[in-house]
Amino acid sequence: MDETQLINGCRKGDRLAQKELYERYSRKMMGVCLRYVNDRETARDLLQDGFVKVFTSMDSFSGIGSFEGWMRKIFVNCALEHLRKSDVLRESTDLDNTAELIQPDSSVISDMSAAELMRLVQELPAGFRTVFNLFAIEGYSHKEISDMLNITESTSRSQFTRAKQMLQKRINALY
Repeated sequence: MDETQLINGCRKGDRLAQKELYERYSRKMMGVCLRYVNDRETARDLLQDGFVKVFTSMDSFSGIGSFEGWMRKIFVNCALEHLRKSDVLRESTDLDNTAELIQPDSSVISDMSAAELMRLVQELPAGFRTVFNLFAIEGYSHKEISDMLNITESTSRSQFTRAKQMLQKRINALY
């Protein structure tokens, strides 16, 4: 089935189309979930919730833009919902309270595998990890992140800065 057939089948409630959609995208969407939570069980729960929302919201996909991008946004929003409930940013600080960034050795980062780098990102505290993912990986602005997470823009910036600092320290400690 091509993507259009798959989408149309899912819109009609066709179980085979839903199964194929799940099989086609579950690994990628699990990766999205794991970027926001650091344990597999919670990520699996988010994956399930995300696919339920995808299947029940299929009619809202307009066909403009990529289907995978539309799905990714649903999974990110599921993860953010989960993180909001656990109030992950309650210990956030303003940018003024952060130290200067040390410039990383770019050769160290280029020697790391993507899996090693993602493991380090997963080990970040939840608030840092969330803002880092939204800004550095998903491409949201600090204004958009502040609206999504109900925090100030400066808090978003400081969370991102502190996430980078922590990643730099951990990378330097490894190499």
